[in-house]
Amino acid sequence: MIDVHCHLNLHAFDEDFDEVAKRAFESGIKAIVNTGTSIPSSRRAVELAHKYENMYAIVGVHPHHADKTDIEFEGEISEDWLAELEEIAKDPKVIGIGEIGLDYYLYKSNGVVDKNVQREAFISQIKLAHKLGLPLQIHNRHAGEDLVSVLKEYKHLLKEIPGMFHCFAATKEVLKDVLDMGFYIGFDGNITYKGLAPGETVSLSELAILTPVDRILTETDSPFLTPVPLRGERNEPKNVIIIGEFIAQLKNISYSTLEQAVISNFETVFGVKV
Repeated sequence: MIDVHCHLNLHAFDEDFDEVAKRAFESGIKAIVNTGTSIPSSRRAVELAHKYENMYAIVGVHPHHADKTDIEFEGEISEDWLAELEEIAKDPKVIGIGEIGLDYYLYKSNGVVDKNVQREAFISQIKLAHKLGLPLQIHNRHAGEDLVSVLKEYKHLLKEIPGMFHCFAATKEVLKDVLDMGFYIGFDGNITYKGLAPGETVSLSELAILTPVDRILTETDSPFLTPVPLRGERNEPKNVIIIGEFIAQLKNISYSTLEQAVISNFETVFGVKV
């Protein structure tokens, strides 16, 4: 199985990064992708990717952080953040631009970042991905219709296989739109949770059932979204196996069938062989 989106670049793994990575690979994980949410965390994702052959990086500025590039954030100021991101993204271990997108969720610690600021950061990074020939890894929270609108407006800049949606949650209509545009769909440990996430109207299980197997990708979002039965513990990449087993059961296929599909999907989207 493959963990196409995690955050071993965060401080939660400062003390035992190598142990976590080794546990994953020894469990049969074929590839791990660390994703950036800011300039510092993107830089760290690339640094870690060079430690293991089957570890990669996706770099970008998260919509939740789009208003923090010109103030001190994570120990530095990134006034010319897009130029910095371009340099980081030229590293051979970088396989995509992300996680980028729109997020209208009201966070207690941050509120909602100005929607126009988010949109401009999103569009700038779509343009950067086009310039560098990289696919997108998209973050959406309660902004599906606006995201689809932006992607349709800039469809001429997207790759033939444009990328994937990370930790997918949205309406059935948004799912259809993004599948029609050629995007692949990532599911995380929260697919194992009962009920609906706050503000959502369709269960993740239902969305997974509606998503063709040849468009599904698996991810953990470690250290977040730990799957049942480990919920409450720190998440880590080896747990993507639990997520894969859950999705395979939903789709009424064998785990090995899903695993081979996920590997093929990963190679198709990101152009790497595992």
